[in-house]
Amino acid sequence: MTTLSLLFSFLFFGFSCISPPDSNEDQDNSTDPSKYRNPVFQGNAPDPTVIQVEDGSFYLYATGQNVSVFHSADLVNWTSKSSAFTNETRPSLVPNVGIWAPDINYFNGKFVMYYSQSVWGGETTASVGVAIADRPEGPFTDKGLLVNMANIGVQNCIDPNYVEDNGRKYLFWGSWHGIWGIELTDDGLKLKEGSEKRQIAGTAYEAAYIHKRDKYYYLFASIGSCCNGLESTYTTVVGRSESLWGPYTDKQGRSMLENSHEKVISKNQHFVGTGHNSQIVQDKAGNEWIFYHGFSVENARGRRLFLDKIVWVDNWPTVAGGTPSIEADVPVF
Repeated sequence: MTTLSLLFSFLFFGFSCISPPDSNEDQDNSTDPSKYRNPVFQGNAPDPTVIQVEDGSFYLYATGQNVSVFHSADLVNWTSKSSAFTNETRPSLVPNVGIWAPDINYFNGKFVMYYSQSVWGGETTASVGVAIADRPEGPFTDKGLLVNMANIGVQNCIDPNYVEDNGRKYLFWGSWHGIWGIELTDDGLKLKEGSEKRQIAGTAYEAAYIHKRDKYYYLFASIGSCCNGLESTYTTVVGRSESLWGPYTDKQGRSMLENSHEKVISKNQHFVGTGHNSQIVQDKAGNEWIFYHGFSVENARGRRLFLDKIVWVDNWPTVAGGTPSIEADVPVF
């Protein structure tokens, strides 16, 4: 793709993706109460991250000028709630741009959001920071920079993922220049003094998310192009390891450091660009669910929110058919 065509794709699709969805796009997805249809939200909701709060409901956050915040009681019907920041409180690690790919967590009595900030194509200035709030809807208060090329020596520092393992806190991140990890301080707000970055996956990936299940760590990631409308090739992939730091491999034992993996969610005739998955969450029946974004062939303007149930086969995750569902049974609540 030429530089001019890539710029046009971002202008047409990218800006619509970072604009907060209008309230009239809130979607009631319960015409048949036993089923839901994808996409579960018709507004823009790129790069979703989700958390369950004390009352059992869910908050979902997405790339946006000030981070779009949504609320749901059942994972299916979503309402636009707020923005995590205002124009005045939005972080300025990179001036005058929105927030990409938030990662929401709760620990030490605070909602802790790791976030990316970058201009399109700004690999040398792209940065990951952290912000905190007392309530899931915010307001969030920025706590500043964690990693960028200047302080960590890695290009394109975006797409953070927080992991807590054996009582220690870690940040993973990366986009097309390896997936990297480093230890954080006990409060999760700074790099631990003396900690060194470590690479766990190769240059084919971005949007890392690590999920622990039984004895395995699963490294989910995305490959391909995220934001070219119906030409998008985004695909969700995975590798697994018995250690947080790898080696992460595919079913044949080939390493993700060498860009080998298994596919989890690919395009079909209805939906394309299926990537940047959220945390895995459980319903009351113990079923596990994953959010991700994609483009609908019927309306390709903006990345929509998709939901599918994880199916585990021989300790490997997939979704039914390996592609987004059109209609499926609702989560149990």
